[in-house]
Amino acid sequence: MLRKFIQAFIGIATAVGGFFLSRFLIDYFLVSPSDEIRWSTISFSVVLSLLIGLSIAPKIMVGVQRFTNWFLTQLFKIPVQDIAGGAVGLIIGLFIANQFGSSVARIKYVGPYLSLTGSLFLGYVGLSVGVKKRDELLSFLTNVMRFSGKDKEKASKTETKKIIPGKILDTSVIIDGRISDIYKTGFVEGTLVIPNFVLEELRHIADSSDLLKRNRGRRGLDILNKLRQEFDLMIEIVDKDYEDITEVDSKLVRLAQETNGYIITNDYNLNKVAQLQGVVVLNINELANAVKPVVLPGEEMIVRVIKDGKEMGQGIGYLDDGTMIVVENGKKYMGQTIGVVVTSVLQTAAGRMIFGRPKQLDKKMGMIHELDSRGEYQCLT
Repeated sequence: MLRKFIQAFIGIATAVGGFFLSRFLIDYFLVSPSDEIRWSTISFSVVLSLLIGLSIAPKIMVGVQRFTNWFLTQLFKIPVQDIAGGAVGLIIGLFIANQFGSSVARIKYVGPYLSLTGSLFLGYVGLSVGVKKRDELLSFLTNVMRFSGKDKEKASKTETKKIIPGKILDTSVIIDGRISDIYKTGFVEGTLVIPNFVLEELRHIADSSDLLKRNRGRRGLDILNKLRQEFDLMIEIVDKDYEDITEVDSKLVRLAQETNGYIITNDYNLNKVAQLQGVVVLNINELANAVKPVVLPGEEMIVRVIKDGKEMGQGIGYLDDGTMIVVENGKKYMGQTIGVVVTSVLQTAAGRMIFGRPKQLDKKMGMIHELDSRGEYQCLT
């Protein structure tokens, strides 16, 4: 029933158009036509226009329906925040264009065209700015609405809720796995943002023919599943990609710039590139180094020497947190657990290195030490 009504409406519309078009053509091309010729020509044009309108109506309806379906499909892919921000930006742009248009519309000849051009340009600018700055714009409008209420004095005394930027995870930090434990402690606030292109990279790594890469990729997917199970409400999968960018690191930087988010990574190169472009980076390795206990020269510790060092006679051991201990003249204690006196500490971007010498060879103190049954060195002098 609705289709027939629309088809009839299109036919009537084309008939009315044929009526006015035939009148214009008769008055323009024919000089003083008789009423019989005039009305017969108009009647023929109206009937012909009606038939043409009824015949092309189904194709018009199909085309409109296809365009509507395509438009709705594209619209559903856009996040609600983008739509809201774009709508607010468009309204502001058109409001400014209206003020501009009223001032230039009176200009002779070009005034209406300038007004129309200004409306299109400012509307597009407002829409673009609204989409890119949606978080800041919506936050600003929320604060304006909050303070424009009846109880302004009480609202001014209450603290506005701080907007916590989202934490964008890169591939390396997901595979690393420590982010799960860190987020559980509460030291990292806000939503964990996982871009779709990071998931795609993880899938490619998990499907790699190389066994090591395949295991790393599967470990990353397991970590994501663990995060979804424990913090499902605080995880956001962003279905956004940048076709003009091929590298995942560059996509992460672009996403962080557009959303004002922070990048969580343990990739040294991504850390430096993001900082150069003004993006805040939270480096897991820097956090791990920061929470390691402070060691000062002269302190003593128990270390097991497990391998040779780079220099002659050096031995290498590790603390429980992974800190490397370089023991001078420690090669001869290979495979033994010995006491070490710290001589210096070196802090690098890769981590912390501690240098020391075997405690029982510390002749400056004039002491001789012996390892007892509990694994501790006792002074014998």
